[in-house]
Amino acid sequence: MKDLYEIITSRRDTRHFTTDKVPNEVLEKAIEAGHHAPSVGLTDATRYYVIESVSIKKKIKELFLTYHEKAANATDDEAQKESYLKLKLEAIEEAPIGMVIAYDRSVLDSFTIGTIGSNEAIKFSAVCAAQNIWLSLTEQGYSMGWVSILNYYDFKSILNIPEHIEPLGYFCIGKPATDYGNQPMLQQLHWKEKKTVANVIKVKEIQEVTKTTFTIEKETTFKSEDLVQKLQYKIDHKTKPEGALGLLEKLALQIGLAFKTETPQIQNPHIVVFAADHGIANHGVSAYPQEVTRQMITNFLEGGAAINVFCKQSNIALEIVDAGVNYDFPTNINLINKKVAKGTQSFLQTAAMSYTEMELCFQNGATVVNEIHQKGSNCIGFGEMGIGNTSTASVLMTVLTSFSIEECVGKGTGVTNEKLENKINILSKAIQNYTGSNELEELIAHFGGFEILQMAGGMLQAYQNNMLILVDGFISSVAFLIAYKKKPAIKANTIFCHCSEEKAHKTLLDYLEVEPVLHLNMRLGEGSGCAVAFPIIQSAIGFLNEMASFESSGVSNK
Repeated sequence: MKDLYEIITSRRDTRHFTTDKVPNEVLEKAIEAGHHAPSVGLTDATRYYVIESVSIKKKIKELFLTYHEKAANATDDEAQKESYLKLKLEAIEEAPIGMVIAYDRSVLDSFTIGTIGSNEAIKFSAVCAAQNIWLSLTEQGYSMGWVSILNYYDFKSILNIPEHIEPLGYFCIGKPATDYGNQPMLQQLHWKEKKTVANVIKVKEIQEVTKTTFTIEKETTFKSEDLVQKLQYKIDHKTKPEGALGLLEKLALQIGLAFKTETPQIQNPHIVVFAADHGIANHGVSAYPQEVTRQMITNFLEGGAAINVFCKQSNIALEIVDAGVNYDFPTNINLINKKVAKGTQSFLQTAAMSYTEMELCFQNGATVVNEIHQKGSNCIGFGEMGIGNTSTASVLMTVLTSFSIEECVGKGTGVTNEKLENKINILSKAIQNYTGSNELEELIAHFGGFEILQMAGGMLQAYQNNMLILVDGFISSVAFLIAYKKKPAIKANTIFCHCSEEKAHKTLLDYLEVEPVLHLNMRLGEGSGCAVAFPIIQSAIGFLNEMASFESSGVSNK
């Protein structure tokens, strides 16, 4: 038996295997070592799936190849791409055994010691188990290779892995065919050198936590009766019957008053999509896994989402904000980093965020909007992305209004029947568990989402900057509800772009006494409603500024 340090230093991420079979006792001993890894709160949340089927391996290899191509296209230059494609990054079909190491997030449905500080604690336990298995295999003369370049949604579907089980990746297990020259494979192939010493930083001083307080300027009301009369006269005396342009006439009046002019113009319009993850998603309230939040941000950045198409169509600038996604994005991408944490805590058991985090959300949203305003923008639309955020929005609507949770819960990403009942039950229990006050700040800190509160802070700042505010669907409207509770006058600058198919949206719009521009049975989010409604908003400004009047055209209005 090798000594422990020798085992640790000789462990390799193996991609080349012999055809030797892996004896059952070797695999059993390795899994036992994984089972003895640290398990937060003794949850035993780690799960192991063993694959020997040739057809299953082939299907997983196909998944790898699809994402492998995407990874190659993401390299920095052609030379790096060519070098990358020469690397052997998996042995899915060659390795005698495949294993999926995963964790069961349903253990979070009840109180678990050690998970309140981090939603990822059970994931970290599974990683410890993976390392123990790796070391055990190394000690027995075998090895393992980690494959993470996979679409996890398809991956789980192929293997019929339950919705509440989250895989770390696919692991190839077998007898190593090489020791890679006693060095990591990527170093042997000159991809990158491993540092000879660890990166150690000694912390000697206490750094005070910066406290952020978001403040709203004193309420200022502008409503020039003279301007109201001038705008209304201008609208009524266009070459049309009074009221013939319907909602467009109301929009023209609203926009003119918001910009304090008879000739309003939209300049450098922007839509901002705020994204974050939610602890409540760990309880199966969504039809999609949390991984989709990260995947959709990548889609936004690559220009492949609906919001990209619609923004391009109307020449609207698009910004994406990481408000609290459970993922570490590269630092060299076109993503605004306002991450408060890697997702909120589950409000089924505790507050979603601290008071400090809540204040930081408002400040972050305001900062994003200010930076856009400084680019010369006077019109900003608000969109969102975050698996589980319809649940968060539904609870916020319930606790901030008089509506029941049953009236506020809808299908979200598509949950139906039993899953919808489960969603209502979980959210009802979360509300019943709440023992705090009915103060706005305490409610939104306990039940809020990072992206929802950053949108609310952004809306408040947009109003402060005298910008036109475009609100998307249900979740964005709940963010507006929070902003409205803080500053009711904000409604004067706000256009609600559409009525979502999400059940509670019409109820909320009626509560706010506002009229949406469109009814298209949409429920996508992303700010898509803002982008689709934008040409209509431009039409309202267009007729106000460019349409002839009865006087200028010589047309009789009698």
